[in-house]
Amino acid sequence: MAEQNIEAKLKNLLKQEKIQLWNPPYTPEEEDTEPGEQHLQELAERYSSLVCLSVPEVVEALESVRLQAVNRGKGNKTYRETSRATVELLLPRDTKTDPRKKSFLETRLDVPVQELMDRIGEEYGLKCIKLILNGKTLSAAQRLDQQGVKNHSKMMVLRVSDAERKQQISEEEKKKNQNESIQRTQKGFQILSERDGTEDPGTTPFLEIADQKGNPLKIPHSEKKALILAMGFHEKGRSLMKRKQYDNALCHLLQADDQFGQCGSTLLSSVDNYAVLQLDIVWCYRALEALSCLDDGKMRLQRAEDCFLQCYGEQQQRLMMIKGNTGREEVLFLRLYLLQSLLSYIEGNDAQARRQLDKVEALYSRLCLDSEKMAQLMALGFSDREARLSLRAFQGDVEGAAIHITNRRQEREELKQREREKRRRRMQSVSTLSELGFSRRDAARALHQADGDVDKAYGILLDSAHAAQATNNNTEGVVSQEKVEQLLYLGFQREVSEAALRLTGGDVQTATQLLVDNQGLLFPELLSVSPPSSSSSSSSEPSTSSESTEDSELVNEVLEDISRHEEDYLDLTLEEENELINTMKTYLSRGHTHTHTV
Repeated sequence: MAEQNIEAKLKNLLKQEKIQLWNPPYTPEEEDTEPGEQHLQELAERYSSLVCLSVPEVVEALESVRLQAVNRGKGNKTYRETSRATVELLLPRDTKTDPRKKSFLETRLDVPVQELMDRIGEEYGLKCIKLILNGKTLSAAQRLDQQGVKNHSKMMVLRVSDAERKQQISEEEKKKNQNESIQRTQKGFQILSERDGTEDPGTTPFLEIADQKGNPLKIPHSEKKALILAMGFHEKGRSLMKRKQYDNALCHLLQADDQFGQCGSTLLSSVDNYAVLQLDIVWCYRALEALSCLDDGKMRLQRAEDCFLQCYGEQQQRLMMIKGNTGREEVLFLRLYLLQSLLSYIEGNDAQARRQLDKVEALYSRLCLDSEKMAQLMALGFSDREARLSLRAFQGDVEGAAIHITNRRQEREELKQREREKRRRRMQSVSTLSELGFSRRDAARALHQADGDVDKAYGILLDSAHAAQATNNNTEGVVSQEKVEQLLYLGFQREVSEAALRLTGGDVQTATQLLVDNQGLLFPELLSVSPPSSSSSSSSEPSTSSESTEDSELVNEVLEDISRHEEDYLDLTLEEENELINTMKTYLSRGHTHTHTV
């Protein structure tokens, strides 16, 4: 990180003086000739006092900048003459023998990404990898140039999780399953996104999107589906971040970013989830030492700041109105300013980095909690999370924090009771409609359209059934004389037997069960109704409660990564942040008296 800072400062100075290190006298025209060491030495002597470094250190940094420029020029020439581009690879840390040495590879851009991945795997001994360009995962099947790869592009190389423990599986199977974690996460949340809570939540879990106080939000189905997938990938990524599995976490977070892109801008500006995601992605960049993805990191932090502004208000007044305080959310701003400070430092802008770091330290002093106050609250039976969040919300006031925790517990319990009652009523309404001869799934859909009004739902179901009758004039095969005779033999009346066969699409067994359940009677409105289309008939639609074991496993797997506390994302111990603050202070202390020069 320090090397990037020094090189950025020197590049600024060189740019101001219009000095080109790749040209004479610093670089001779003949390749076999030694570089102009004396000229670099003189340049280093002038610059050393400006960047607060010794002359040998500046010489070394200038030589690094010179070599980068020369190699870039050679790469441009190679690309012009052979169409072979030079790309920089940001490899996993444990594959680098020299952290300061950069890795490059020449490739044509009209080849599939998989070909480049195979070469990287062979050259660096990496199995099952992903390539990330500007925060997007490159598709292995598509060509490099189709996905924005250009000459001198920088790409992150990430390992795919669990690859090492699958050594006994064939290489083809490995490639097929390298995205297994992401695919399982996506499928699990897709299943959850289709559920509306009409089934028994004890056996069929579902997800509901709520506001900051836990109240359900009404969102169009398409956006809700994308939002659940986005939030699901985000939760999985944050779970992996807690376990320090940053490579795998970043893959899931980038998937979340793609899903958020399918949500409307109005929705994204009204919730802070999208802003928090941007912070988490850049935090992973930092953990993976991939902050040379500078442009993407800056863009994401700017998005986060803009989103916080829209969501919380310029002076966080909206947040104050909703929650009554802003203390808990300040950890997000601490991380935002800290990452901005880090990126400014890497760009060589020490003055801006120091200004941001001053804001970080001011926030840290407010958010760093007194251990005795934490102990007092925990002695009252509160969790460490509850204590931490409430003390920050009430600026260290133990009594106010205790009252707040008690109130929040009561609010959550009341919300749970309302939700249980709401689900009980929905289940009862579904049962009422199913007793009238409709399938549970049709009943649930109709209730959803009618906002829970049973009478309206009944009307919707009748309209749907009559519409199906109008488009299905040929019912002889459905209500054949042979099938009717079978029901008559069981003792049912002809009219209700024919109606039951129409309702069940001609399935004698299901029609028999329907009549048995209703004691051989059907409501008059149903006696003239023909069966619904095959896609919605009761005979062809299994209840979600009878879903496959695989689906149940997927759902349970993804639910494990969802925090049961709505403010888990605010519950930061600030240990990692403190480490980075101290690192930044060390780096910035070297050139404190010369910040005005950059």
